[in-house]
Amino acid sequence: MPLTDTETQYSDAIRARIAQSEARVIKAIFPSITNHHNTLFGGEALAWMDETAFIAATRFCRKTLVTVSSDRIDFNKSIPAGTLAEIIANVIYVGNTSLKVEVNIFVEDMYQDHREHAIRGVFTFVALDEDRKPTKVWSGD
Repeated sequence: MPLTDTETQYSDAIRARIAQSEARVIKAIFPSITNHHNTLFGGEALAWMDETAFIAATRFCRKTLVTVSSDRIDFNKSIPAGTLAEIIANVIYVGNTSLKVEVNIFVEDMYQDHREHAIRGVFTFVALDEDRKPTKVWSGD
């Protein structure tokens, strides 16, 4: 499979680090975290996405990070109680002091082999030094 433009702009070391930093979390959707429609609260999904993105970003650079923005979040499918949600985060951009992480949530039936894409968003993080000033996210080349 040929590399995309995003993948070719990085060194082999960065591409390997991106591949190693993927984060996956699976959550069971219980009624205590659902709304009056018996589906997952959007805010709960956003919190999970930010946390999983943070894990992937931290695995990439092993530095102190803060979330500085979340790009468009697309809620394509509701996530009902009694299902599983898999949150997958991947680094998609590495800048000088920031990086972007794409997060996708898939909803899965608990008792059938059925899985669908539900939510997508992109989170941007900035690396901070000990003085809480922006610092390079990558210096491994």
